[in-house]
Amino acid sequence: MIDIFTDDYFMKKALQEAETAFEKGEIPVGAVIVIDNKVIARTHNLTEMLNDVTAHAEMQAITSAANFIGGKYLKDCTLYVTLEPCQMCAGALYWSQISKIVYGATDEKRGFTKMGTQLHPKTEVVGGILEKECALLMRAFFRLRR
Repeated sequence: MIDIFTDDYFMKKALQEAETAFEKGEIPVGAVIVIDNKVIARTHNLTEMLNDVTAHAEMQAITSAANFIGGKYLKDCTLYVTLEPCQMCAGALYWSQISKIVYGATDEKRGFTKMGTQLHPKTEVVGGILEKECALLMRAFFRLRR
């Protein structure tokens, strides 16, 4: 039997959120959090709408998922996000003890790996899933802005 619930499958869901952010004039980053192949949080950047520098897609997803499961720790959960998390989001993900982070495009200027930010030792990280699609959306957004 073929497992349709792959990293690509869930990254496409995050990419849909990023496209929604794009349409709203937000930096197009989308995120979903999954547990047992079920999406429990679906969000995108809201920094412009909320006038809040902390309203990144990952931060919104952490809050939504924690509310859904009724606890602050996201063990057994996977975050799918279209852009490598920044230092702030990586810190929040550290404290959430999320089991896995899957990201699309690398953020070569502000990503957590560039900044040397540590994640929880038990957190697995996979990068580059649908990287071209995720990066293309970011480039298109900034091309329109300049």
